[in-house]
Amino acid sequence: MTKFGSSLQIGRRGFLAGSVALAGLSQMPRAAQAQPQRGGTFRLSVNQGGTSDTLNPAEASGSQQIMVGWALRNNLTEIGSDNKLKPELAISWSSDDAQTWVFKLRQGVTFHNGKSLAPEDVIASLNLHRGEESTSGAKSLLAGVENITADGSDTVVFSLSAPNADFPFILSDYHFQIMPVSADGALDMSGTGTGGYVLDSWKPGVKTVLKRNPDYWKEGAANFDTVEVLLISDSGAATTALVTGEIDAVQSAEYKTLGLLGRDKNVEIESISGGFHPTFAMQSTQAPFQDNNVRLALKYGVDREALVKQVLRGHGTVANDHPVAPSMPFHDASIEQRAYDPDKAKFHLKEAGLDSLSVALSVSDSLFAGAVDAVTLYREHAAPAGLDVQVVREPGDGYWSDVWMKKPFFTSSWGARPVPDMIFATAYTGDWNESQFSNETFSQLMLAARSELDEGKRAQMYSDMQVLLRDEGGSVIPFFRNFVYARRADVAHGEDVASNWALDGYKAIERWWKA
Repeated sequence: MTKFGSSLQIGRRGFLAGSVALAGLSQMPRAAQAQPQRGGTFRLSVNQGGTSDTLNPAEASGSQQIMVGWALRNNLTEIGSDNKLKPELAISWSSDDAQTWVFKLRQGVTFHNGKSLAPEDVIASLNLHRGEESTSGAKSLLAGVENITADGSDTVVFSLSAPNADFPFILSDYHFQIMPVSADGALDMSGTGTGGYVLDSWKPGVKTVLKRNPDYWKEGAANFDTVEVLLISDSGAATTALVTGEIDAVQSAEYKTLGLLGRDKNVEIESISGGFHPTFAMQSTQAPFQDNNVRLALKYGVDREALVKQVLRGHGTVANDHPVAPSMPFHDASIEQRAYDPDKAKFHLKEAGLDSLSVALSVSDSLFAGAVDAVTLYREHAAPAGLDVQVVREPGDGYWSDVWMKKPFFTSSWGARPVPDMIFATAYTGDWNESQFSNETFSQLMLAARSELDEGKRAQMYSDMQVLLRDEGGSVIPFFRNFVYARRADVAHGEDVASNWALDGYKAIERWWKA
């Protein structure tokens, strides 16, 4: 049996070979405080969320929900600050065939209400995302799970319909937080968890207050006495609050103010490269986007290099209309990069029977720093091709509930996933298939790659999928944006900083401290 514990190893057939690629994610060198210290209040601003947010992890999407959820709860596995898969509530996992997975649970862990962690908590928490009635955004990630059972008091067994080489990675997804279950089988979704903080007050869209859990099982973690999470959608306002000392860290720093921030000795700026990317997503089942020539015209109508230079100020890299970043396993750098070409855009418009086209593209400042600037510049790029991209500025509060997947053409943003299958299954075939992309070959390749244990064959399948999305997908993906955030100089962290999400993988609340 191939076993994996606190030091993830590669199985004899290499079916977790993709995990080692995470270690290659690049990041800027930073000074770090070697030893965590306890105490103080950490005031953090996030820019994604709204008054309709809940503590139900099945409905989590923006940074407000994800960061608060992970402060309160844990998963079976996690992506560590070193960007490697690590055990969390599970201490080990093993499989002979990548189809039956056995997870051993950590002993001595209790929920905030005093209940001891048990297999039934894991089973109920994950079953929340399964079945026909589930509305979870991560439902598709567990579609291949046929059964979850307990084996004694410390073991959970997952039976899959087919081998899945990436299954331990999947359980690190932010939706799959573990909650306590009562004797009648009801899940406690009020915020009770095994995490480093206990919920003091929850005012979604405004402010959340957390208090340190004195019984947290992780050593050297959850060091702040109190954490305040504030939703500040305006990056400029958040940056001003950071400079004046009203808050201690911002999720996304304004590119325009980086020079000024860099001269402030009380502020530290970090630019971490990874797989975060925006999408200009078209509803491919609606006119005019059901015509692939229209989709291609809009893809050729954006100058990616200009966006990276002018909007990101160099804090990113060009993308190729698929979500597999250079930092991810199975990224195929040999695929020809699509370049800005108004003539080709005109050609595809003509093939669609059009001389010109006017479309409205929704965007919000809350998506990421520079989001509105990016869409505005896209409008300028597209104009010479006969494409009139109208910029529709939407409010941040309610964007994910009222605009995303509701409007025909909208801007979205996606954090990195550790392996391609997770982003493909979530954003291109599952309930969060925002562009309504449908391609039978793509779906077949996804299932085949998930089950394939030969790394070379998997690489070819994932390459073919990247090409299909580039050439037929309903999303313009112009660049991979660095996570650019800032903190007060008296806030410290370890030598490594995760690059799967902003703010140390959205776990700054647990991993950082006041120096």
